[in-house]
Amino acid sequence: MAVDIVTFGCRLNAFEAEVIRREAEGAGLSDTIVINSCAVTNEAVAQARQSIRKLKRERPGARIVVTGCAAQTQSGMFADMAEVDRVVGNDDKMRSSAWREARAAFDLGASEKIAVSDIMAVKEMAPHLIDGFAGGLPRVFVQVQNGCDHRCTFCVIPFGRGNSRSVPMGAVVDQVRALVARGHAEIVLTGVDLTSYGSDLPGAPKLGMLTKQILRHVPELRRLRISSIDSIEADSDLLDAIAEDSRLMPHLHLSLQSGDDMILKRMKRRHSRKDAIAFCDQVRRLRPDIALGADIIAGFPTETEAMFSRSLGLVEECGLTFLHVFPYSPRPGTPAARMPQVVGPVIKDRAKRLRAAGEAALQQRLQTEIGATREVLIESDGQGRTEHYLPVAIAGEEVGRVVPLRILSSDGARLRA
Repeated sequence: MAVDIVTFGCRLNAFEAEVIRREAEGAGLSDTIVINSCAVTNEAVAQARQSIRKLKRERPGARIVVTGCAAQTQSGMFADMAEVDRVVGNDDKMRSSAWREARAAFDLGASEKIAVSDIMAVKEMAPHLIDGFAGGLPRVFVQVQNGCDHRCTFCVIPFGRGNSRSVPMGAVVDQVRALVARGHAEIVLTGVDLTSYGSDLPGAPKLGMLTKQILRHVPELRRLRISSIDSIEADSDLLDAIAEDSRLMPHLHLSLQSGDDMILKRMKRRHSRKDAIAFCDQVRRLRPDIALGADIIAGFPTETEAMFSRSLGLVEECGLTFLHVFPYSPRPGTPAARMPQVVGPVIKDRAKRLRAAGEAALQQRLQTEIGATREVLIESDGQGRTEHYLPVAIAGEEVGRVVPLRILSSDGARLRA
């Protein structure tokens, strides 16, 4: 049997899963399950552990390798699991040598499980050109950046990913061109701190320049989308591209985290509430139909009801359509874990209220789409997505095509065309 990848967490892991599959199979591994883990919350780590136990019961003869952010930050915990055969570091997983070493260890019956190097010692990012994604997905991800130089007080990801490093622009353009040639209609640029792109490269090009280079040098690309960004770092070239090129999708997801200035300060974020609202107003002036989403944490330590209400108010004041709500989860070793904590039931209630506000905002946006004609990327038999990333129920269209469809109605969760 081949190498199976079970991916948790972010879009970056989705791209890296394809590299892992190629390198692990190239090393001769078979009947192996790779868990590509996430460390962003305690729940994400727990899900990985549950999946490991379940997969071992279902396939007792398969070897299980754990990698990803949780493997990097909590390697000993995974190595102590009887079901786990090897733990591979987050940078190591992208290297063919790590998978050759894993096979050799399995063949020799070596007892040492942990193969995790120092992520903070990694200074450069090697480009990985992949031909395509398993399953022929119409929307695929391209990794352009990894790691983060910032130290938000709630976040463990820099310790799982290391410091910020970028893929050279030429290599990114080559990757996009290769994927488009394989028939992928939409490319999503992804990274840990995407708007820090280029700070480590010669000349320090920014994300906006990269975006313009892709659009200029891959004219056959139908749709380019940008994943989560830190709005305070958005550069003028990026704003120009949003305003001027229709192939750059009118959809941004923002790392806002809170709507209260004191909480933002305690989080060690670099923007204020005023900054967030001003940015949303600015991009809406540039692209009036743009759809905006945001990450918001509910119940961060010391958050009062009044502070929370200011986060809740961002949904309307920023005109958010999509909300990704994180109930606060203390991560080991982070400064926020040592702050006075909000009690669990309050966190749960605030997360519920934020999600309800997000659902109402999405329903409102869906209603405004009725009667419009949208360019819909057909993702699967029965569903597609508009330029604004709104889900659409469709019938009788070929997967992978981008087709103009008239929006007929909404069921409150998705459109019908």
